[in-house]
Amino acid sequence: MIDHTLLKPDAIESEITVLCEEALKYKFASVCVNPVYVKFCSSLLKNSNVKVCTVIGFPLGATTTESKQFEAEEALSNGAGEIDMVINIGKLKNGEYKFVFDEIKLLADTAKRSSAVCKVILETALFTDEEKIKACIICKQAGADFVKTSTGFSKGGAIAEDIALMRYVVGNSIGVKASGGIRTREDAEIMIKNGASRIGASAGIKIVAGGNKADGGY
Repeated sequence: MIDHTLLKPDAIESEITVLCEEALKYKFASVCVNPVYVKFCSSLLKNSNVKVCTVIGFPLGATTTESKQFEAEEALSNGAGEIDMVINIGKLKNGEYKFVFDEIKLLADTAKRSSAVCKVILETALFTDEEKIKACIICKQAGADFVKTSTGFSKGGAIAEDIALMRYVVGNSIGVKASGGIRTREDAEIMIKNGASRIGASAGIKIVAGGNKADGGY
């Protein structure tokens, strides 16, 4: 259930190699890396069950639809099996729902042509509950495979209440990914209990090893 994540801007190739080795050892669902490392990870994880996940329009979501599409197509051609796109936050907050729908549908369709998964990052810390509900409905109608809480680069991450709300809105037809600030097994279990079907975390090993809050996180 874990996307083993390394998205920091100063990540180097040796760290990405370790990330892939850990994902293989612990049987994580995927490694989640920046687009520049997709081809490299694909070569390391070839013939394994670990997918390569990457981020699109990250972390602000404010690039053009055309640039998001190009980014997605390039990542998929380089071997990505999952793409996590950031929703256009400003457009949704401004009530431009058709724009948001069209952009998500375009990327979801692009992913489907490559038999890949499309997740949509909402950045829940920046939305009201009403906006979260509208975003989830749009994502579901546009054909996204998952709704996701956070980039991990904004002012807040995943909280149980948001996961429960998102799961309530989308039902059981698509996935809900909790990401941002999940550092312990306890954190992950709370998210899963509230409806998360995937966890995005840089502390994946600590989570599966059963570390608790007393041990700290990383």
